[in-house]
Amino acid sequence: MDRFSWSSGLLELGETLVVQQRGVRLYDGEEKVKFDSGVLLLSTHRLLWRDQKNHECCIAIPLSQVVFIEEQAAGIGKSAKIVVHLHPASSNKEPGPFQSSKYSYIKLSFKEHGQIEFYRRFSEEITQRRWENMPTGQTFQVAKGPQAGRTRAIGIVGIERKLEEKRKETDKNISEAFEDLSKLMEKAKEMVELSKSIANKIKEKQGDITEDETIRFKSYLLSMGIANPVTRETHGSGTHYHMQLAKQLAGMLQTPLEERGGIMSLTEVYCLVNRARGLELLSPEDLVNACKMLESLKLPLRLRIFDSGVMVLELQSHNEEEMVASALETVSEKGSLTADEFAKLVGMSVLLAKERLLLAEKMGHLCRDDSVEGLRFYPNLFLTQS
Repeated sequence: MDRFSWSSGLLELGETLVVQQRGVRLYDGEEKVKFDSGVLLLSTHRLLWRDQKNHECCIAIPLSQVVFIEEQAAGIGKSAKIVVHLHPASSNKEPGPFQSSKYSYIKLSFKEHGQIEFYRRFSEEITQRRWENMPTGQTFQVAKGPQAGRTRAIGIVGIERKLEEKRKETDKNISEAFEDLSKLMEKAKEMVELSKSIANKIKEKQGDITEDETIRFKSYLLSMGIANPVTRETHGSGTHYHMQLAKQLAGMLQTPLEERGGIMSLTEVYCLVNRARGLELLSPEDLVNACKMLESLKLPLRLRIFDSGVMVLELQSHNEEEMVASALETVSEKGSLTADEFAKLVGMSVLLAKERLLLAEKMGHLCRDDSVEGLRFYPNLFLTQS
């Protein structure tokens, strides 16, 4: 600790702040000293420590005094530390808190973490030795123009002022972003109203519009999303909301389900529905609750939960036996298949492909080989050859 000297805490001309960390305690070798909790600052030229309560108490040591640094891991009840090995104190050193020390190293104890980043930046400065290429002068204290005579805060006060200015600028940017978002939502409502009016015109003038034009208009509406999504604002909350949502889901998902072989994972459904709803996003919980009501409302869809916990939506007309027979036929043609291979052949997600194979296995049509190479399914020869 005898290498430290008292400091004002201001950065000198040509000196740049690199990193700072709060909650750092200083050790003189293995011994605790009075510098208990402060802000540790690393500049291109010095290592500074400033008391968090008494800002007048500030000490510094030139980086040219550092021989090398090493990390000391945290333990039970002990914080992580950086050990700084130092050259002997020079004869012309400025006055400091200690006149002599029996140790040739100090320890920096990080009680609020941050030691990993500080150690990395500290190592870079020791390697680059920027203090040799950037000589420092006196602290800059004058400014030109109307502010002449005022002290320019380059030290801790200046840093805190810059941080405060940056925070205000961030708050301003966030406020502007939310204003833009509000305008976007207003425009989105106008677009929904426009889509509803176009849909009504199509219904009213069906005879005057050709079939090709009708299909084209409907495709435009589909790309814009659901014209009138069910929301809590329009249908309240609770059971009534979930019932209305279930009816809307049945209306919009029937065609996509038919195109995908009559079954879709709930993850795919969630993405498809929220893409169509635009800004009126649906929570996963509301989607599940609405899907649970599909069967009780006698709608053409139903929620199914496999033994593995995977949830899917399927058409009421979906035939499980046909699905299993198709899986058996595909596996028999290839001899054996993994879920990945089966998914590529039938054009579905790996998750649904695996569930279909597991279902065929559960019904006795397939058997498995579970090895280090993965899960592979084979036709059940005991069933076919008997």
